[in-house]
Amino acid sequence: MAAWFPRVSNVVLKLLGCLISSRRPPPHPSTPNSSPNYLVSSSDCRAGWAISQVAAIRVGRRAQSYEPLLLENEREAVADLLQYLENRTTTNFFTGSPLSALTTLSFSDNVDLQRSAALAFAEITEKEVRPVGRDTLDPILFLLSSHDTEVQRAASAALGNLAVNTDNKLLIVKLGGLEPLIRQMLSPNVEVQCNAVGCVTNLATHDDNKTKIAKSGALVPLTRLARSKDMRVQRNATGALLNMTHSDENRQQLVNAGAIPVLVSLLNSPDTDVQYYCTTALSNIAVDGNNRKKLATSEPKLVSSLVALMDSLSLKVQCQAALALRNLASDEKYQLEIVKASGLPPLLRLLQSSYLPLILSSAACVRNVSIHPQNESPIIESGFLQPLINLLAFKDNEEVQCHAISTLRNLAASNEKNKLAIVKAGAVQSIKELVLEVPINVQSEMTACIAVLALSDELKGQLLEMGICEVLIPLTNSPSTEVQGNSAAALGNLSSKEIRTSSDDYSAFNEVWDKPDGGMHRYLYRFLTNSDTTFQHIAVWTIVQLLESGDPQLVSNIRNSTLLAPNIRNLSISRASSPSSSVGTPRSHHSHPSYQDTDAGDGLAEIQLLSRRILEFIDSDLEGIPGSVPGSHIQPGSSVGSSSGRDHEELRRSVREAFMPGSHR
Repeated sequence: MAAWFPRVSNVVLKLLGCLISSRRPPPHPSTPNSSPNYLVSSSDCRAGWAISQVAAIRVGRRAQSYEPLLLENEREAVADLLQYLENRTTTNFFTGSPLSALTTLSFSDNVDLQRSAALAFAEITEKEVRPVGRDTLDPILFLLSSHDTEVQRAASAALGNLAVNTDNKLLIVKLGGLEPLIRQMLSPNVEVQCNAVGCVTNLATHDDNKTKIAKSGALVPLTRLARSKDMRVQRNATGALLNMTHSDENRQQLVNAGAIPVLVSLLNSPDTDVQYYCTTALSNIAVDGNNRKKLATSEPKLVSSLVALMDSLSLKVQCQAALALRNLASDEKYQLEIVKASGLPPLLRLLQSSYLPLILSSAACVRNVSIHPQNESPIIESGFLQPLINLLAFKDNEEVQCHAISTLRNLAASNEKNKLAIVKAGAVQSIKELVLEVPINVQSEMTACIAVLALSDELKGQLLEMGICEVLIPLTNSPSTEVQGNSAAALGNLSSKEIRTSSDDYSAFNEVWDKPDGGMHRYLYRFLTNSDTTFQHIAVWTIVQLLESGDPQLVSNIRNSTLLAPNIRNLSISRASSPSSSVGTPRSHHSHPSYQDTDAGDGLAEIQLLSRRILEFIDSDLEGIPGSVPGSHIQPGSSVGSSSGRDHEELRRSVREAFMPGSHR
């Protein structure tokens, strides 16, 4: 907290000594309402931290009687306090006689004594902060309500120091500390403003206080003080506004108080702390969709300012600028605007940093920017592929790995050329080497990426030659249903071809028929016998693709399996609907890759249709599936044996739709 506060020193001790011996002369006849004549003028106060104003009263030399300046209990309190201050290193000022002496001076009608008490509280709390009770806070809060500027700023400094402690934060607000602090924020005195705002900043770090502060009327003066010409006040005010952005309700009240244009304008502040507070506050505000819409319509320079801050000399400002852009990039408008504002070069630089927070923030931002199909090629052309692939092996942070692989998946979603570039850059080889060892969340992202790449007929053979099935098959038995489903979808996509030719090579599936981990054979059996209709559907659909290949060995393996045929027969029999998988049920804008949920009845009908088609083949002596032709499919609802050119396109789509263009996340 950048606050002004004086320090109690030997000067204070001398001043308090003067108070003990001083007496006030009777009023001069010509000036019946004159004030005491102070030794030090107000122009000297700032250089001496205003301590000289405490009470250095010139002792008159006129030989006349004087009135006592202090009450007896006040004189005793001053004498006691002098002694305690001389032994301050061993004195506990928060209890007993020391606190009693300070309390007496605080509640005195003598402003000089109040100043001494406030100054003492300021220095004591600067050196030692502990949980205190009402008996300590009451005199400070009383001083806070003083009309004297010196008392106000020292008391608010003391209160701000105590507000560092968690228990004290709550008690200060409970005892009504916000009201006098708000009054002091409206003071014309800059030091008073600075200390009051600094205290509110500390109080606002406790969640239980945030709503009370928002409802107290503090947000409007905080927003006004954020524009202060005094940098200390500006820092404290923007810090307080930041602390108020951690809940939906408070963010909305901040927006209503007019904080957005102030925060945006201060992004260009020359002060690093102010930049950091404002960038972070805007990042939090941008979490809410309605706020992003408001920012989009009212702050046209926001993105360019944040892009510029990614080149700040401060690492923390760079990091928060990237995170703010990440949150903004939850919306399509900002995804495009970040690229148009030349945001990719600084993001690439941060992505290649050795500093984890910068890597994480930039990776998260690029992931969101990559959601828009129009950004896929610009990101690849800007040189992101290799750094993203390198981050797949970033074992120090799982989140970085997830952002990197998800971005690669997004880049591959709608463009065949991009898919080829990603494979050529070595992404698949890296995934193959890492996928069995990375955390489950990363496995889910990696298998989803392979499923997207496997949609390309041009890449299927290359992926099979790379041995990708060897890692996908064990993952079909993962503890995670998402990893199971994504791995199976990838295998299914690899087995299918839009147009089949005599040169198609399916030997890779024969090589993994029984191994590893039971191979394709066991995987298909597990999915056929799974109670989840989505998994059953994937299994029968994949078997159809393998049979349509016409590969003699594959056909023989399927026909001769004692595990597959009985379960396919069971699925071909009409039965009541069973639960479908929750795998891939859309959960958020950034949910994991998923299978589109289908109507339970339609899903069962498709499973039955595919199962009967398989049985017709394995029970016959034909060399191919009855009625099948290269590239033919079974259309849901069509009769078995139909050779329509629209054969099961809907079945193929129902399994793969989540991985088709437009499935960005």
